[in-house]
Amino acid sequence: MDCKITSFNRAASGRTGGFANASPPFWGLRQRSARRQRGMTLIETLIALGISVLVLSQVCALWFYSTRSFAAQASYAALDQDSQRSLDWLSRDVRQATNLISFGTNAISFKNLSGQTINYTYQPTSRTFSRITPTSRTTLLKDCQWLTFRMFQRTPVSGSYDQYPATDLATCKVIEVSWKCSRRPYPTSGEQTEYMQSARIVLRSK
Repeated sequence: MDCKITSFNRAASGRTGGFANASPPFWGLRQRSARRQRGMTLIETLIALGISVLVLSQVCALWFYSTRSFAAQASYAALDQDSQRSLDWLSRDVRQATNLISFGTNAISFKNLSGQTINYTYQPTSRTFSRITPTSRTTLLKDCQWLTFRMFQRTPVSGSYDQYPATDLATCKVIEVSWKCSRRPYPTSGEQTEYMQSARIVLRSK
């Protein structure tokens, strides 16, 4: 059986209808809801913008300082590694040298146990220190400010650990090498200079 509603109570529908026919207590809810949906005022926007700029500038400054510090540390580490590797190569070759062929303040030449001629040369114009053999050329140091060799005799100075300087190749028993390197970790920075590296190497096979 079908039932149809043919009439309704307008008064009842007004009491249960939407906010358009709501009783006075519901008007306050609509006003509070409208206030919550309002946008920010100009003053609030400017304050928020100022705080954002201040925080962002501090973050950028911290990032910039950290980047420069990391670059400087990496540069010092690279300089130290290059110096250590160069000293290892030179020490190994000089200790095995059987005959010193030529000597200069920035270049030495000698023969090793295999009879191979090895040259160590410093180029001031390119600031490089290289190991040269008949079949290869290896750049050991880059950004080298200066490098110098010195010769010493076998006889020590009385009362000290020093040796007398050698005046010719025949009396040379010890070779001293000293250098200093520097480089720029990034284009706008100043040059970072490492401590002077120095060592005395004995020609054991001579």
